[in-house]
Amino acid sequence: MKRGWVFQHDNDPKHTARATKEWLRKKHFKVLEWPSQSPDLNPIENLWRELKVRVAQQQPQNITALEEICMEEWAKIPATVIRAPPPSCPLY
Repeated sequence: MKRGWVFQHDNDPKHTARATKEWLRKKHFKVLEWPSQSPDLNPIENLWRELKVRVAQQQPQNITALEEICMEEWAKIPATVIRAPPPSCPLY
């Protein structure tokens, strides 16, 4: 990576494990501080929730149906949902 880049990841336990932190430190990665449990700051988390709700309403009965429903529902999510801040976001 070029100089000046900042590595960003959430506070998932595998990212905050001592071994991971040590590896990042040894490789001289600058890591962005990130609040714990902050899905509002990560837009993809809001999309995963949207997809989860849509799929749950369809009640897939097997893995094949689950995969098909996921693909269909993902394609149906309008761009306005992607661009809009989540209702619970304190930054908006």
